[in-house]
Amino acid sequence: MNPAINCEHPNPLSSVDVLSSHPDGQDSKKDGQANKPSSSHLAYDILDIPPWYLCIFLGIQHFLTALGGLVAVPLILAKDLCLQHDPLAQSYLISTIFFVSGICTLLQVFLGVRLPILQGGTFAFVAPSLAMLSLPAWKCPEWTFNASLVNTSSPEFTEEWQKRIRELQGAIMVASCVQMLVGFSGLIGFLMRFIGPLTIAPTISLVALPLFDSAGNDAGIHWGIASMTIFLIVLFSQYLKNIALPVPVCGRDKKCYTSKFYLFQVFPVLLALCISWLTCFVLTVTDVFPSAPTAYGHGARTDIKGDVLNQAPWFRVPYPGQWGRPTISLAGVFGIIAGVISSMVESVGDYYACARLVGAPAPPKHAINRGIGIEGLGCLLAGAWGTGNGTTSYSENVGALGITRVGSRMVIVAAGCVLLVMGVFGKIGAAFATIPTPVIGGMFLVMFGVITAVGISNLQYVDMNSARNLFVFGFSIYCGLAIPNWVTKNPEKLQTGILQLDQVTQVLLTTGMFVGGFLGFLLDNTIPGSLEERGLLGWNEIQEESEETSKASVVYGLPWGIGTKFCVSSCTQHLPFWPQLERGGKGEVGVNQLTLCPPNFSGDVETRM
Repeated sequence: MNPAINCEHPNPLSSVDVLSSHPDGQDSKKDGQANKPSSSHLAYDILDIPPWYLCIFLGIQHFLTALGGLVAVPLILAKDLCLQHDPLAQSYLISTIFFVSGICTLLQVFLGVRLPILQGGTFAFVAPSLAMLSLPAWKCPEWTFNASLVNTSSPEFTEEWQKRIRELQGAIMVASCVQMLVGFSGLIGFLMRFIGPLTIAPTISLVALPLFDSAGNDAGIHWGIASMTIFLIVLFSQYLKNIALPVPVCGRDKKCYTSKFYLFQVFPVLLALCISWLTCFVLTVTDVFPSAPTAYGHGARTDIKGDVLNQAPWFRVPYPGQWGRPTISLAGVFGIIAGVISSMVESVGDYYACARLVGAPAPPKHAINRGIGIEGLGCLLAGAWGTGNGTTSYSENVGALGITRVGSRMVIVAAGCVLLVMGVFGKIGAAFATIPTPVIGGMFLVMFGVITAVGISNLQYVDMNSARNLFVFGFSIYCGLAIPNWVTKNPEKLQTGILQLDQVTQVLLTTGMFVGGFLGFLLDNTIPGSLEERGLLGWNEIQEESEETSKASVVYGLPWGIGTKFCVSSCTQHLPFWPQLERGGKGEVGVNQLTLCPPNFSGDVETRM
């Protein structure tokens, strides 16, 4: 079986090629490939480069996977921004969040943690944002709730919603500086010695578990369409993943032959969404779905958001300060900082989960520091551009890596470029916003299940026969569900009379992943237990080993040899986010980031089918 890219470095973490050719009926292996473990079953690992057309399609699939979260954030904020009757302004916010997410994704892949993680809007900022907008000073006037009284082109209405988003911008930009400080100062790396699997497992699991209600509601708009989407994703990703389809290929010698293409393994989500979307379109055109807004199944129609598509411009480039000069309030800043804390803990767990899924060593401390710092920079950019939100690592896309088994970071680079394009071309971005809600709900039910499993998988390092560990994990998970539920239903019971304190308390206690993660952290570090029992021994050994391996240097090093060939002075080596030289200190672990192959690669990069 021929490799997808012919790089002369051992690749011990990828054992299945999506594209293979057999022109002479014989299989061939590259050097070092015979030693690959068969358990990983990666089509492409993090350093592989799929053919350019596969990168584009896989990037579109990641965009579609993140689409629900990207679109949901501005739509959730629309009512409190007084925009519920202005779909055109909503489409501008959607295009802006697409554009900024593309920039932040490219920054994270090239300069941040360097794992194939897509960046996008974060739900951790939604709760504090809504809490701030619910203050008496920022409540929408009554006339904005009446569509007949709203003139979306009037300066009065424009100022009404833009002054609210400017307030969000200022709070997000100030809070993002805290995240950059925590990351680039190395504080997050210092805290990692106290954060083990029993902290990360409940945090990541509670990212998805509390969302069962919203995912179920979306799917419940039409359970038939949602069930079909779920069935197709499961069918393609689990039952048909090892079925290769014959594809005619013409080589450089102008000889044509048949190649194998593992279509269902690479595009399970994209295929399922397209088929379900097409089915909804056919049932809409034939009026099988009811046209009455109150009838069951109306939400599955594809023409509900047709006005957005008609009104959106073909070309619009978002820019910083497009809504005006940001404003700042103390209450907003404290609320967003609470969201930043939850986002950072979630992202650290995502880094470890992503590294495990894509066949990379565990991220070293300098990479984690840099990743959190770049996420803070992304939040600063999101605030400057005016998305009304920040950015974070997308757990659902980490789950997609586990389903597709394609871990190449070039695919995420392609996804970042797709996001940029979608943000610039308003019509295209608005078109993707017309995906029926039950289709997105069905996809979320599958993805959230995978995310929960990824969080629980961190417990593999922990002795789960220990009553101590069972208590810490079970109690953290249960409280992470019970406490936010009670606080949401009884907000008046926590009123202290200090508005800012009440808001911060409300935000923290209604964020399940913060509650569960905090309890896991507190109990794991205070209840007596050995390092081996807590999983910290194996956890730290993996991290220490990753610091010393050339594989980790290639994966997590800065691009273009920065830190290994250039800027290798003793001053830079003391920076907590700077790559550390291997023992010997000569910087021989440089990597050509234009091809993502090691510098000692002397052959031609050849993409084959």
